[in-house]
Amino acid sequence: MALFSQAPASICILRLSAIGDVCNTIAAVQTIQRQWPETKITWITGKLEAKLINVLPNIEVVVFDKEKGLKGYRALWQTLQGHHFDALLHMQYAFRASIATLGIKAKYKLGFDAKRSQDFQSLFTNVKVTSPNAPHVLDGLLAFAKTLGVQDVSPRWAIPYSQQDSQWAAKHLRTSSRNLVLVPAASKGYKNWTSDGYAALIKHAQRSGWQVILAGSPAQIEADLAAEIQQKLDQPALNLVGKSSLLEMLALLDKAQLVVAPDTGPAHMANAMNTPVIGLYAHHNPARTGPYLFQDYVVSAYEEAIQAETGKSSSELSWRSRVKDKAAMTRIPPEQVIAMFDKAVADFSL
Repeated sequence: MALFSQAPASICILRLSAIGDVCNTIAAVQTIQRQWPETKITWITGKLEAKLINVLPNIEVVVFDKEKGLKGYRALWQTLQGHHFDALLHMQYAFRASIATLGIKAKYKLGFDAKRSQDFQSLFTNVKVTSPNAPHVLDGLLAFAKTLGVQDVSPRWAIPYSQQDSQWAAKHLRTSSRNLVLVPAASKGYKNWTSDGYAALIKHAQRSGWQVILAGSPAQIEADLAAEIQQKLDQPALNLVGKSSLLEMLALLDKAQLVVAPDTGPAHMANAMNTPVIGLYAHHNPARTGPYLFQDYVVSAYEEAIQAETGKSSSELSWRSRVKDKAAMTRIPPEQVIAMFDKAVADFSL
């Protein structure tokens, strides 16, 4: 049964990290805004994630700095002292997020049910959101909106960026050819595909007349992998790794014709901008964490890797089972990614 038959006055969203999960959460929050535009929404999040959420209309953003420890919690609770929400959507089951709820006043505190919660989240909530049959993380987040009383929970994203961000992206894109943005690295190295595989894909794309752009954050692991890929190319790609802000990256992903990325935030950013994305997966089940709109274009070694590691198929295991083999991404052959690239080009008439 829905908690609200008419618009609640105020809702608090608690989703601290990470960029990919925040992108999925945006879709759930915007379903609430579409039905109840008058509802005041406050979103508690991390410093980096705030850069993405700050551009969303009609959302008060409160930054929680987890690096400050207890002082960070005190600062958060001080900021929210005058707030009393109709509902708190506790959309991150990490224990540090649950601690934050202790200083947040709300009539209803919604959290995941026993199927999806962990780290004692259920102790901090008084409404358990029924898990949907669909396994994807986003489906679980949309269930929060449905529990509130939102009738249309079909995910649609509207994330704006500035004219300056648009101009930055445009100056790096070729108008005379199609543009492939390749985000080769995640923050956790074991999620990354091989430099040989990326090089083979890039050469194939270049032979087909595409400009290839390498993109990513300034993190050393990302810069190093981009340099390694470049060394294996006859014709270098345009290397923008570490050279964009988060919103410049968003604009670049929006304006590109196609994106390739492992299990990392920009894959979900591209998905949010409705840019076709080929996700490369081996450690997490892409049916749970892949780019939501483009799950048919994931290249995955997850099933093979989890079977090899446990002797069981994913259907016999917990829905969040993760492959521990740090070499699992090497199970993805270049030929499979190249074939998916060609399929995407054909299917989307690129």
